[in-house]
Amino acid sequence: MSWAIRKFGDVVQFPPQVKLKKGKLYSFIPLDEITAGKKYVGQQFLKEWKGSGGAKFIEGDTLFARINPSLQNGKISQAKGLDTGMGFGSTEYFVFRGIEGITDTDFIYYLSISHEFKENAIGSMVGASGRQRADAKFVGQYEINLPPLQTQKRIADILSAYDDLIENNLKRIKLLEQAAQNIYKEWFVNLRFPGYENTFINEETGLPKGWAYGVVSDLCQVKSGYAFKSKQWKKEGNPVIKIKNINNNTVSLNDSGFVDDEVADVAKKYELFTGDVVIAMTGATVGKVGLIPKIDNRIYLNQRVGLFRPLSEENNNIALVFSFFLTDDSQQQVLNFAQGAAQPNISGSEIGNIKLSIADSKVLSEFNKLIKPSLDLIQTLYGQNQKLKAARDILLPRLMNRTIIT
Repeated sequence: MSWAIRKFGDVVQFPPQVKLKKGKLYSFIPLDEITAGKKYVGQQFLKEWKGSGGAKFIEGDTLFARINPSLQNGKISQAKGLDTGMGFGSTEYFVFRGIEGITDTDFIYYLSISHEFKENAIGSMVGASGRQRADAKFVGQYEINLPPLQTQKRIADILSAYDDLIENNLKRIKLLEQAAQNIYKEWFVNLRFPGYENTFINEETGLPKGWAYGVVSDLCQVKSGYAFKSKQWKKEGNPVIKIKNINNNTVSLNDSGFVDDEVADVAKKYELFTGDVVIAMTGATVGKVGLIPKIDNRIYLNQRVGLFRPLSEENNNIALVFSFFLTDDSQQQVLNFAQGAAQPNISGSEIGNIKLSIADSKVLSEFNKLIKPSLDLIQTLYGQNQKLKAARDILLPRLMNRTIIT
C-alpha cells in the first residue's frame, strides 16, 4: 500500500465511543493538566461520572483542546496512566482515536500536533472573540496524506522514543523537587534540621536560637520584568519569557515572544540566566514558579513576571526560595495578596513581603549547599528535554511529508 489522501474524519474515531457508568469513579483530566509540547497528560484524579458534562476517552486517546487560547498555545496530549483505563475531562476537548486496521492511535497524536493540522483547526474557529472554538465538522473534513499502517507505526515509534526520554526525565525531576520540598518542610517547618536536638528554643517566638520570622525580601531581591512595547515583538530573535512560558516549575521557550538584538540590548538588565527562578505575578496561575534550565539562548523577562536574585554572591538563598515557593503555605500567601481584583495580581513588593521563618546563617548555608546539586541536575534535565523536544519537532514534519523515508 502507498500513501493516500483521506479525510481525517473517515480514518479516525472522532469522537470515539466510550461507555461510562453513571455514579462510578473515573479518571478526570482538567484542561489545566495538559501542557503544550508534553505528550502525556499531567496530574489526574478520580471523579464521579454523573452521566454528562465532559469529553470521554480511554487510555491512548488524544485530547485536543478546541478552544482558544488553549489551542493556539498547543494544549494537545495523550491520555496515559488512567487509574481506571478510561476517563473524562473538559467539555473543551476533541477526542481522537485510531481505527483498527486503518490508523495507529499513537500516529494520530503526532498528526494532531503537526503545524498544518493545528493551523487548520485554528482556521475553523467560530464564536465570540476570546472564546472561539474549532469547528468539529471542518476538522473532520481536513484532508491528510495518510501513510500505510506499518509506516504510521514506524513514524510513531521514532517520535515516541523522544517523548519517552522526556517523560523519564520529568519523573526524575519530580522526585528531585519532592525531595527538596520534603527537606525544606523537615528543616524549616518541623524544625528538625541538623543539630536541632541540642539547639535552644526561644519560648516567646517558638523558634530555635538565632532564627527569626522574616519575609522573602530578607533572603533575596525581587524584581519585575521589562515592559516591552507591542511594536517591538518579532517572529524570531531573542526569546522573551511570559507567564504562559512558566509550567511545571520550569520555563519553556515554546511559543515565546521575540525581540531583536537592538531591543534586547536596551533590556539587558532583564536578561535571564541558568538557575534563575521566576514567578507569575498575574492571572489564574499567579504564584507559579519556574527554574530557568540550561539554555543556549539569550532570553529576557517580560513584565508581570517576577525574578528572584541573590542579595550578594556570598548570600545566595535562591535554592531555599525556590523550595519555599513549592509549598502550600507560600502559594496561599500569594493568593491572599492577589485576591480582591478582577484578575489575580501581586506586586514585587508584595512577593517580597511573604512571610517565612529564617534560620541562622549556618543552617541557611547548609540547606542551600545540600539542595543546590539537585537544582543543578533539574536544570540539566530540563535543558535536555528542551533539546529533545526541538529534535522531535524538527523530525515531525519531515516524517509527515515524506522528506525522510521510513
